[in-house]
Amino acid sequence: MAKKEAKTTKATEEQQSKIIRSEEVDKVVENRLIALYSLQKVHSNMDKIRIVRGELPLEVQDLEDEIVGLGIRVEKFRNSIKEYEAEVNSCKEMAKEHEAKIKKFTADQNKVKNNREYESLDKEIEFSQLEVQLCEKKIREAKKSIESYSEQLALLEAKIVEKKKDLEAKKVELDEIIKENEEREKELLEEVKKTEHLIEDRYLNAYKRIRNASRNGLAVVTVDRDACGGCFSKIPHQRQMDIRKHKKIIVCEYCGRILVDDFIAAEVEQRKN
Repeated sequence: MAKKEAKTTKATEEQQSKIIRSEEVDKVVENRLIALYSLQKVHSNMDKIRIVRGELPLEVQDLEDEIVGLGIRVEKFRNSIKEYEAEVNSCKEMAKEHEAKIKKFTADQNKVKNNREYESLDKEIEFSQLEVQLCEKKIREAKKSIESYSEQLALLEAKIVEKKKDLEAKKVELDEIIKENEEREKELLEEVKKTEHLIEDRYLNAYKRIRNASRNGLAVVTVDRDACGGCFSKIPHQRQMDIRKHKKIIVCEYCGRILVDDFIAAEVEQRKN
């Protein structure tokens, strides 16, 4: 009889020990879920700040890149104008040389002794005249190009002035928004660091991977109206019961997000307050 009672007592103790161990495991999972959901809430608050900034950082970057591109085009136009101006000066010098030759050959024609010499000089004069005409043509074409590039250059410079004004206005607007949220963002970053220390590396890495793959940055979501709070897919009742038990981390079968129940959400809110 005593042996029977001892066996019963031992079995009861083992059963109680199993229950305690099970409860401890459940508590570990529960705390893990609370830490993950807390981290998600902090990241969501940071995302809201970035949404307030909106597309401004990208707009500022695009304007800066556009101004740099316009500046490169301006430099190319200026270099082209310089090249054409150099060509005009070169053609003018060549035209002067040929005009001097024409004068010399014309003067030499008065000194020749036979028709052959006269005709030879006449050909030289004709060649120099053609060279002068060619130089004048090149000068006209170069001046037209200078005029065209100058007009385009003026338009580009005016556009740069306009873009710089837009950039300055966008920067002022962005700076104001950053200053307004700077302290809050610092606080949130500190909170992220503290919360991340509470989560084991493998779960933290999984969280980051899910968050990076998500468009809205949600890696941990609550079950809302029997559906996943991330992709809104229906969750079976049995799976919802498993989520409420906190025995293990459960993810959505459709989007892969970590699922938590209202108890975890309420616990996070309570700890924040």
